[in-house]
Amino acid sequence: MPRERLVRSWFGNAEAWTRAVRGGLIESRRLATDEAVVAALMEGAPARVLDVGCGEGWLCRTLGARGIEAVGIDVSRPLVDAARAAGGGRFEAMAYEDLAEAAPALGRFEAVACNFALLDEDLAPLLQAVRGLLAPGGRLVVQTVHPWGACGDEPYRDGWRLETFEGFGAQVFPEAMPWYFRTLASWHAALAAAGFSVAALREPCHPDTGRPLSLLMVCVPAA
Repeated sequence: MPRERLVRSWFGNAEAWTRAVRGGLIESRRLATDEAVVAALMEGAPARVLDVGCGEGWLCRTLGARGIEAVGIDVSRPLVDAARAAGGGRFEAMAYEDLAEAAPALGRFEAVACNFALLDEDLAPLLQAVRGLLAPGGRLVVQTVHPWGACGDEPYRDGWRLETFEGFGAQVFPEAMPWYFRTLASWHAALAAAGFSVAALREPCHPDTGRPLSLLMVCVPAA
């Protein structure tokens, strides 16, 4: 099943992913997308931020350095171990489906980030759990691959795709990663079904080509 293989890939690729992020090997992140998600989160002047799918912890470390209490969760214990070793926040190994049950222990957050972390087909349980974690006036910031760019030569419709990490050069990723492609309309529908409205939609671009490197959506609970 694609979902099980998706989860497994983040265990097998943890070391390679940590090296890639900390070594600045991902051009789009260096050029625009890291700065874009940090800026979107900082706009709300949050005291506490939850990073869903925190990976090796770079976003929590960045926010922590700015005086924000950052909590990161990730299903991959090797990535959580790497995040804890680097410090800068509180990190918990947790599957997305366990987030609702863990909510009382986590508390409320002025912002929740899902930065290139929503890769599964069924987002409803996670997004609904996130909605319950938001403090009054809180916001959900979702950054993902831009559907028009990530579509490539495939049909522009929802469906599972496979990331082989070939664009990472000599960096070896042991496991190919299934991920679920969504059109722009499908992203809007998934967020609306979970009770969110898109308050702002941004497209961080490559500084030279002008092509969008990601899709960033600032979401608030619907009235």
